Amino acid sequence: MSMVLQAQAKKFSRPFPEVRSGYTVRVHQKVVEGEKERVQIFEGLVIAVHKGRCITDGSFTVRKIVEGVGVEKVFPMCSPNVTKVEVIKVAKVRRAKLFFLRGRRGKAARLSERFTTADEFKVAVAEQKVEEPEETEEVEEVEAQESDDSKESEETQKSKDSK
Repeated sequence: MSMVLQAQAKKFSRPFPEVRSGYTVRVHQKVVEGEKERVQIFEGLVIAVHKGRCITDGSFTVRKIVEGVGVEKVFPMCSPNVTKVEVIKVAKVRRAKLFFLRGRRGKAARLSERFTTADEFKVAVAEQKVEEPEETEEVEEVEAQESDDSKESEETQKSKDSK
């Protein structure tokens, strides 16, 4: 992928906790119903993580069981509709994709929780810091023009006051 597209993709990236297969997460998603907007929470097990070619291509799949029926949702990592992702539990897994859980029912579908210290859990839950892009020359030029305009308006204001 070109460097230009990757540079543009960095603008859309935002802090996000590390999400891996086996994590139980609570995803807060914006839902628009008519004119009203609310936040809906989807809590479940992360069964797959797709990294993508650049930062904005990443997504993760969350699965939960509702009234005996498995429900899966794919969430894009850089979507403005995903407001927050909380890591609830960390399970011990040895695979990157947990699709084998689709065929399991009841207690067979459970994963053993990894016993972690408080420090390890903080690292798993911590949001990654995103470097903010440096200001471009265009932004500096616009700011310079705005400051020149404000100086001119101040001078005209002073001349009107003196009359």
